[in-house]
Amino acid sequence: MTLANRLRELRQRNDLTQEALGRSVHVTRQTVIAIEKGGYVPSVKLALELAMVLGVPLEELFWVDRI
Repeated sequence: MTLANRLRELRQRNDLTQEALGRSVHVTRQTVIAIEKGGYVPSVKLALELAMVLGVPLEELFWVDRI
């Protein structure tokens, strides 16, 4: 199982750069990049903060992909 996400799509839809999104949730641009690429699994707190900033329910942003 992997944690899939729509972070890049939703970030772009909200016209946010990786740096701006990172600043809004107190992480680096590199962390946002790593999450978008699926190389980093955010904490529950960070996942909730990202969903709030992007204005979507958590399950619209992240889900478990059962491959």
